[in-house]
Amino acid sequence: MKQNLHPASYRLVVIKDISCGESFLTRSAAPSRENITWEDGKEYPLVKVEISSASHPFFTGKMAFVDTAGRIDKFNKKFANFKSLGGNK
Repeated sequence: MKQNLHPASYRLVVIKDISCGESFLTRSAAPSRENITWEDGKEYPLVKVEISSASHPFFTGKMAFVDTAGRIDKFNKKFANFKSLGGNK
C-alpha cells in the first residue's frame, strides 16, 4: 500500500443518516464536533449526513422524497409570480 496516501485525520467515525436514522462505523477524514458511543462501547466522532446508501433510492429501490432544506418552498416563493407574468411558454 502507498505510504502517505491518506490525510493525517483519517480515522474511524460513525456516520449517521439523519433522514432514516441508520448509523454505521467506517473510516473518514470528515470533520466532526460531536462524539457518540458505538455498539462496541468505544467513543467515536459522529458525522451526520442527509443521505447515505441506507436512504438513497438507488440503493434501497424505494422512492422517498426528502426536503430537509426547504428547497421546494424556496423555489415556489421565488417563482410564484412567474405564471402571472405570462412566463408559461
